Amino acid sequence: MKSIITTIILGICTAFASMTASAATKFADETLKYVITYKWGLITKDSGDATLTLKNQGSKYYIRLTGKTRPWADGLFKVRDTLVSVMDKEKFRPISYTKAAHEGGSYTKDHIEYSYSGKRVTGNGTIYKEKKKGETTTSELELAAEGDTFDMLSVFYWIRSFDPEKMPEGKKLTATLFSGSHEETVKIWKVGEGIIKMRDGTRRDAWHIRFTFTSRGGKKTSDDIDAWISKDDKRIPLEIKGSLPLGHVCAYLIEN
Repeated sequence: MKSIITTIILGICTAFASMTASAATKFADETLKYVITYKWGLITKDSGDATLTLKNQGSKYYIRLTGKTRPWADGLFKVRDTLVSVMDKEKFRPISYTKAAHEGGSYTKDHIEYSYSGKRVTGNGTIYKEKKKGETTTSELELAAEGDTFDMLSVFYWIRSFDPEKMPEGKKLTATLFSGSHEETVKIWKVGEGIIKMRDGTRRDAWHIRFTFTSRGGKKTSDDIDAWISKDDKRIPLEIKGSLPLGHVCAYLIEN
């Protein structure tokens, strides 16, 4: 079971893909801000905030995502998450990834360093865990995959380097995510298009896409997520929806 913030992180960072990448795509420094809303029956309440930033530094992108619950939600399940990814600009592939998560009174820190040999991708890292009672553990891990492989931040910018116009509806695309201590397979496809009403009342044209996450054995690791992506050159996630055991959670872009 993933936390509210983690569910939205998956949505924000795995928003869209297509058939042919634009190798010339470059990203300027940016900051995207989202409000996270919990919905259950007639209950609708803003429960958290997330901010995604990208900075250019030489041949690399430095990407940072922070997420936190609001004061009223802290009493139910307090979350303070920070994700950092370092990405190669030219090859659109990750160099390192770190996730520091304070969730429900526990603390974990995952760190992965990527290496490449032909199509094979290896992730070597450590996982540090600190439980509520003060108990700590540190373990090493090695993840492996072939082909397109990312973490939950670098995949976001790789995805945004594609042209959605060239993706046939129903065509499923596949990539691997190094997520925590395991590999996940993400499958993405275009559902259609429509108009999204923003929180400020404006309306924007958007692509509607859906994606699933499974383990290597094919077992689903989370519920499907729906996202609506701006129909412009930036292809920014405007709205993301994911399910929880009770109700569902949505992220709305409020500033970019």
